[in-house]
Amino acid sequence: MLAPTLSSLVRSPAPAATDHLPFACSAPARFEESDDGSAFESWTDEDIVYLHWRMLQQVADLADPRCPLDEKFDTLRWIFAEPDKDERPFSFVNCLRIVGGSRLSPIPYCGRIDPEEVRDRIRSNLGRWLRASLERYPEWVQQAVVSRPDWVQEHMSRNPQWINEQLKRIKDQGDLFA
Repeated sequence: MLAPTLSSLVRSPAPAATDHLPFACSAPARFEESDDGSAFESWTDEDIVYLHWRMLQQVADLADPRCPLDEKFDTLRWIFAEPDKDERPFSFVNCLRIVGGSRLSPIPYCGRIDPEEVRDRIRSNLGRWLRASLERYPEWVQQAVVSRPDWVQEHMSRNPQWINEQLKRIKDQGDLFA
């Protein structure tokens, strides 16, 4: 069987007008009581599969030049996490496994999905996707991301608006080195 394409993993199951509604809302929510007496909503299997599928939607955002860099970096950290995290709930690998193998999935059944094959496809397109994103920024931002990605990532992990704040500061004060 052919491996699924990235687009088949992230294709919307519903028309755009209903994208904000969960695919799995066909059954009414069930509320249960926990041991301490507080009420909580019980998730259906369909809800859980849909949530895994929604997480995979982030992969499609990597190709969108308008997607903020901090979101792309977060998605890439999730996709390329250490192998010891692959079996954790909602890891990239677990999302592929559940979405590809569940009859409740919003995409057609495709069976086992090789996460390394998907990662390889992402790697092969990543340079092009990041270049398209970086073209929207001034030269100094492009240079910083290319030459010192860890430094940029460190600043953005502390403050996701760091680049925007730097751009605003330069606009307001002018670039002292220009």
